[in-house]
Amino acid sequence: MPAATTLPSPAACTPRRWCAIAWLALLCAGCAGLPKDVDRPVSTALDVAAQPTALAQLVQERRQAAGSRYASGFMLLSGPQEAYGSRLALVQSAQKTLDLQYYAIHADESSARLLRGVAAAARRGVRVRILLDDFHSTGRNALVMGMAFVPNVEMRMFNPVAGPRASALGRLWGSLADFQRVQQRMHNKLFIADNMMGVTGGRNLGDAYFGRSQAENFVDLDVLAAGPIVADMSRSFDSYWNNPRAYPVQSLITREELERLRAQVQPEGNGSPVADAPAPEQPAHAWDSQPMDLRTAEFTWAPAAMLADKPAKIPLDGDEAQEFGDTVVDGLLDLMAGTQRELLVISPYFVPGDDMLRAFAAARARGVRVRVLTNSLASNDAPIAHVGYARHRKALLAMGVELYELRSEQAGLRSALGSSGGAAGSSRAMLHSKVMVVDGRLLVVGSMNLDLRSQLQNTEIALLIRSRRLAAEAAGQIDAAMRQGAWRLEHQEEDRLVWHPPEGSGLQDAHTDPDSSLGLRLLLRLLGPLAPDHLL
Repeated sequence: MPAATTLPSPAACTPRRWCAIAWLALLCAGCAGLPKDVDRPVSTALDVAAQPTALAQLVQERRQAAGSRYASGFMLLSGPQEAYGSRLALVQSAQKTLDLQYYAIHADESSARLLRGVAAAARRGVRVRILLDDFHSTGRNALVMGMAFVPNVEMRMFNPVAGPRASALGRLWGSLADFQRVQQRMHNKLFIADNMMGVTGGRNLGDAYFGRSQAENFVDLDVLAAGPIVADMSRSFDSYWNNPRAYPVQSLITREELERLRAQVQPEGNGSPVADAPAPEQPAHAWDSQPMDLRTAEFTWAPAAMLADKPAKIPLDGDEAQEFGDTVVDGLLDLMAGTQRELLVISPYFVPGDDMLRAFAAARARGVRVRVLTNSLASNDAPIAHVGYARHRKALLAMGVELYELRSEQAGLRSALGSSGGAAGSSRAMLHSKVMVVDGRLLVVGSMNLDLRSQLQNTEIALLIRSRRLAAEAAGQIDAAMRQGAWRLEHQEEDRLVWHPPEGSGLQDAHTDPDSSLGLRLLLRLLGPLAPDHLL
C-alpha cells in the first residue's frame, strides 16, 4: 500500500487486493461505527417536461433530423478523447442539473479539470449532486471530497469505510471488524446532465481511464445516451442518492480536517484536485481542452433498457441483507440463455460461478459460438483475481468457449477498442471494458464483470441497446482487439495450455502465462487454493 504522501495508482488498492489481505488474516464480521441520525434531504432528478433545457431541445432536433421512431439515441465512446470530451461537453451544456455517480474519482489532472468545470457549472446555478463510493477516498484522493464544500454542490459517500483517511493501510486495518460490509462496493458509473444526456460504462474518473497515465492505462468503453432512457438512469441515481447507505460528506469529515489532510499529503500545495483551486495556466494535454460538439455527435436511435442493481444489495450497517431481487448479472445470464448464434464477451475480471458455467455450457450445446476477452496475468491490475479465472480455463476450453487474454503492452492496442490517443510510450495496458454482444443485434455496456463479485456483492449497472449497427461496431472493435492485441488460448494434449500470440506480433507461442514473472506465478499457485471465487 502507498504511503500517505504518495498518489496511489488506480490499481494500488482494489477490493480484490483488500480481500486477499483480509481473508489471509482470518477476519470476522462485526460492526464498525458510522454516524447516526444523519440528515439526508431528499432530492430527485430534473423534471424535463416542466423545465425544458437546451439539451432537451437538441435531442429533439437530432431525433427529428434522423427521422427515427425511437426516442433514445446512443453513441459508443471507445477512445479516451471521446470519453473525456463527452463529459466536458455535458458539464458545459448543463443548465439545471449535473448528477455524477462513481466507484472512484482519482485526484489527478484529468479529474481536476472535470471537477473545475463541475464547480463552474455550480457557480452559474446548476444543481450538482456527486455520489461516490467511499473505498478510494484515502490520502490525496480524499481531497476530492472537498467538492462537498463548493456552493450549490452536494456530495455523498456510499457505504462509508471506517478508519483514518490519511493512509489506505491504516484505514484497512481500522475496518477489519466490518469486513463483510466493507468489501461490498457501489460499482455504478453515471454522468448525467439535465436528465437528458448521460454517460455510462466501465470508466471511473482519473488519468488511467482517459489514456493519460505514463505507467498504465485502462482499455475501456462507454456509451453516451440521449433521450428518455436517461430518465431511467436518473431514477437509479436517485434510488442510491436518497438511500440511508449514502452519507453526506459533512457527516464524515469537516473542511478543516480536509485542509489538514491536504497539508499532509500535498505539502507543496500545488496540483490540487479540489474544484475551487486555481486552474493551471496551460491545459495538461491538447485534446482535453476541447469538449465534444454534441450538435454533430453521431447518435444511433434504437430501443433500449437499463438494468440496475438495487442499493439494498449492500446491507445497512449492522443489519442483515435485505431482499434486492434479480441482479444485473442475473439479467445477463438470462440473455445468454436466449442466445442462438454468437456471444461475444469482454470481462476484465472473469471468474465464472456455477450458474455462469452452466450458461456457457448450455449455449455451446445449442451450437452458440462463445468468445471471451479477458485480462492476461500480465495485464491484470489485481493478479489475485486471475487465480479464480485460471482454475476454470481448461473447463471452459473443453466445452468449446474461445478464450483470449489481453497483451499488457500498449503498443499492440493502438487500433483495438479505440485505444489510440493514449499516453505515449510503452505504458502497460489493462482491460477494463465490460461488454456483451448477443447474436449481432443486442449490445450490453455497463459496469459489471462476469464474476461472483459483480453478481453477489457489488452493485452494478448496464445499458441494453437493440441495434445491429451498434452491435456490429462493438463487435468489430472486439474482433480487432482479439486479433491484434490478445493471446488466444488452446488446450493441447497432455493437459497443457498454449498461448498463441496476436497476428503479426512476431512473438512465439507461450506455454506459461506470458509476460509474467516466475515469482508471481509461483506465489499465485500457492495462494490459489486459499482464495475462494466469491472474494476475487
